[in-house]
Amino acid sequence: MTPIAPTNPLPAYEQVKAFIKQQITNGSWRPGDSVPSESALQQQFGVSRMTINRAVKELAVEGVVNRVQGSGTVVAQLHRISSSLQIRDIHDDILARGHVHTTKILLMETTRANVAQAQIFRVHSGAKLFHSVQVHFEDGVAIQLEDRHVNPQAAPLYLENDFTVTTPTRYLLEHAPLTEASFTIEATPANPADAQCLGIKRGEPCLVMTRSTVSGPHVASLARLVYPGSRYSFGGKFQL
Repeated sequence: MTPIAPTNPLPAYEQVKAFIKQQITNGSWRPGDSVPSESALQQQFGVSRMTINRAVKELAVEGVVNRVQGSGTVVAQLHRISSSLQIRDIHDDILARGHVHTTKILLMETTRANVAQAQIFRVHSGAKLFHSVQVHFEDGVAIQLEDRHVNPQAAPLYLENDFTVTTPTRYLLEHAPLTEASFTIEATPANPADAQCLGIKRGEPCLVMTRSTVSGPHVASLARLVYPGSRYSFGGKFQL
């Protein structure tokens, strides 16, 4: 039996989801494998059938599992999980344009989660987080300020990496593979601190992306990415 941990800040259904995702991430359950029945999971976790049903339904919506009528639930094929996620490394973007990428590290530290961060990372307030701040340059011109917090449970050696050689995005893609990602983008005038880091005027229009990523059972990172509006544009492609 795997009882729900009362000290875990995650709701019971989220703990069930995290368990299932972990079994998939570590290779115990492979694409096409059957997921234990809801009654078996209910007995394993000692929770209500409604809790198990919610966990499985949400995983199906996320594309992690498939619910097959009359056959139960199976692990989704890998392409079903990964095809909706495309997070580009800024180094690769700059290289693709035939330009040179460099970066300046402003901060590397261990910090403690405040109330808002604890809610996002699903950890206790005061839990340890890694924090890095750097500016990315394209042919010597600052195009992105990256302010990132990382969950040590997802990437325990994060601060030991040389981010002048490998970007945080690339490092996390390799060491904390994505299972989910979400982001928001807004236009906002540059505050004094951002303007100084990017070498632009205070109040200059910027695009600000806030992006969180999940790896297996952990929220792996939370990044605030600031782009000078006059130097950067977002592009992409949708395919059905």
